[in-house]
Amino acid sequence: MLIAHVISDKGPQVHTLAADATLEEAARELYARRVGALVVLDEAGQPMAVLSERDIVREVAQRGSACLTDTIGHAMSRGVITAQPRETVDEGLARMTDRRIRHLPVIDDGRLVGIVSIGDLVKHRIAAVEAEVVAMQAYIAAQ
Repeated sequence: MLIAHVISDKGPQVHTLAADATLEEAARELYARRVGALVVLDEAGQPMAVLSERDIVREVAQRGSACLTDTIGHAMSRGVITAQPRETVDEGLARMTDRRIRHLPVIDDGRLVGIVSIGDLVKHRIAAVEAEVVAMQAYIAAQ
């Protein structure tokens, strides 16, 4: 199964934020959208970072609630690790595990076309395994 299938199933919507937003604005956006991460866009609309709930919690724990008025530049995870739609779910899961991340923005021809979480990929991997089991059972029963 490809990451493109996951995007097709869940939809291409990506919640984004400008780099000059505050941590408080980011926290409100995460809560309002009911997501665990936002893609931070540069002036050209290209992904420059991912900001997760964990990033905000880390900043508050280290610096106190006063950090909520700071821009997200202090907290965001730079060096965006991405996926392409033509990659497999297993490749995405491996990258997430190796890099210890939970969200992968999906880039196609230089454009942001979606985002997948580790939960999205695990859900699709489990569905694929269950389908294989059903197919094997049908094959065995036909013999």
